[in-house]
Amino acid sequence: MQRNEIAEWNAVAVTFVAYLCKQIEVMEVLENESGIDQLPVTFTDEAVKEIKRIAISENISQNQGLRVGVKGGGCSGMTYVLGFDEKQEGDQEFLIEDVRIFMNKSHELYLFGMQIDYEQGLNTRGFVFQNPNAKKTCGCGTSFSA
Repeated sequence: MQRNEIAEWNAVAVTFVAYLCKQIEVMEVLENESGIDQLPVTFTDEAVKEIKRIAISENISQNQGLRVGVKGGGCSGMTYVLGFDEKQEGDQEFLIEDVRIFMNKSHELYLFGMQIDYEQGLNTRGFVFQNPNAKKTCGCGTSFSA
């Protein structure tokens, strides 16, 4: 490797570490403010309406909440998780308009600042994820790389 290539890789590594440190600082502030977890993901009014509609039509138990997360897979490397589930160890719990939201704390790094919308148009029908952390997304919008 040439010296200039090593310097470029060092600069990339320093930038990435600074980004991770900033994300950790943001998460700690959110966690410590008033002892109440603040949801790192937002939902539009249309998304909340659809989530409530599904919960009622599927007769979702009061013990369950909407799980928001990520998992490996999809054509871009990671795919979004959005579905009703029981609270698991390591989950944070949030409340949006009487809807319980569960998110594993480790997923915040990939989802912080994301907005979830619900669209019923001719070209798009379903939940739409606007993730500022996604560096690349697939055509269907359900998988991404960070």
